[in-house]
Amino acid sequence: MQVALARRTLTPAALWMFGAAASAPMVVLVGGITAIYATTGVTALPLTFLLVAATMAILAVGYTTMARHIGHPAAYYGILAHGLGRGWGVAGGAVALIAYNAIQISLYGLLGATMATHLGGTWWVWAGIAVTVVAVLGVRAIVLSIRVLAVVLTVSLLIVAAFVIAGTTQPADSLSWAGFHTSGLMVGGIGGAIAFCVAAFTGIDAPGSFVEEAVDRRAIGRATIVGALALGGVYATTAWAMGVAVGPYAIADLAAPPDSNLPFTILGRLGDGWVATAALMLIFAILTSKLSFHCVIARYVFAMAREGVLPTRLAGTDHGTRINAPRGGSLTQTATAALVVAGFAVAGLDPLTQMFTWLSSLAAVGLLSLLLAASVATLAAPPHIRGDRPRAWEWRIAPAVGVVTGAIVLIAMIGNIGSLLGAAPGSLFPLLLPAIILGAAIVGGAWAAYLRHTRPQTYAGIGRGIPAANAVPDAITISI
Repeated sequence: MQVALARRTLTPAALWMFGAAASAPMVVLVGGITAIYATTGVTALPLTFLLVAATMAILAVGYTTMARHIGHPAAYYGILAHGLGRGWGVAGGAVALIAYNAIQISLYGLLGATMATHLGGTWWVWAGIAVTVVAVLGVRAIVLSIRVLAVVLTVSLLIVAAFVIAGTTQPADSLSWAGFHTSGLMVGGIGGAIAFCVAAFTGIDAPGSFVEEAVDRRAIGRATIVGALALGGVYATTAWAMGVAVGPYAIADLAAPPDSNLPFTILGRLGDGWVATAALMLIFAILTSKLSFHCVIARYVFAMAREGVLPTRLAGTDHGTRINAPRGGSLTQTATAALVVAGFAVAGLDPLTQMFTWLSSLAAVGLLSLLLAASVATLAAPPHIRGDRPRAWEWRIAPAVGVVTGAIVLIAMIGNIGSLLGAAPGSLFPLLLPAIILGAAIVGGAWAAYLRHTRPQTYAGIGRGIPAANAVPDAITISI
């Protein structure tokens, strides 16, 4: 019996919301931008955001082109299987599961620490409550998640806009444009700033995993590429406003103290009500970001289980052949998150400086590597995928540029991963992150080789287990 996700469920706007909510503008404002200024001292952070956004958008061209043609919920798994071979597909699927779980679980540390700071209590208790909330929403119909994401994302963007107004209408000295000077890129901390900026865009590729449920597959590209550029503009403007508010050359020192509370002090210029609203929305933004990643992971597990690469019972459903939420994948992700949170709690590790920082950095390395691999797969895609008249920009030019620029950014990121982790100079600990990603790819490739020799029928179906449109009917009513 073939099992499919509910087709024609997600509109183009809903696809964009999943990517934007996963990236979480409120989290980037409160935690990301302040941390980058404090850690790297790079004054040209706004320009850095624009350059990284352009790179991510270029990388997304090949990814979304392949995603809409293949139509696989486990996007990287399907893309690499069709473009580079089945073994590469399983390797990509393994890396994606590691990376998406890492970023999703890292946010439990951020949420737990934030709640404990404002309301007291132990961080892992708050994290446990959040695991339960996401678990409940994760097994419900995707439409419910969309409504929650829409409200939180809209209010979050309003708060970010208010922050920009507060920062630029009351500048420290004058309306400085130092944040966009190219000379500010020629400094020692630029590699670390690039690494942090890439981490801020983690999640923009989420729309690719909802292709089977999309009303229009072509919207996958618009939601991802436009999303990357739009968020790049939002982050650059926000970073510029923060620099203008306190002075672009003083912000590193002001942001460094742990109790600086910098974004909120600037937002407080508009009134205490804005500060209270922002603090509340930060909690909801973290929750919705976790929910977005949870939905992506659940679809990866479901799609790979549907093909027998993962245990087939994880693709089961209690709602016949068409499902609104991949229950098996959702419950698997919830169990994984609960175990990791419990592990960090038992080990006594810090939820913010260790759990959140380590896991989010691991995710950033993994997902950037996957975007780069997707561009390579696009270049290598066989003719039957490209079609009779392939567009040169989508299949050749953008992926080729993406491979070059993506490789440069990845090298810069790995070379400066220590700044993300706060590791001491000369420490070998930062090498653990790329080693984990490489290890996941090797394990995935080895599992594919095992399937090839022991279960050739399963191996032959890797990346190709998408039910035909007429095999699983849609729940739609047509009025004439």
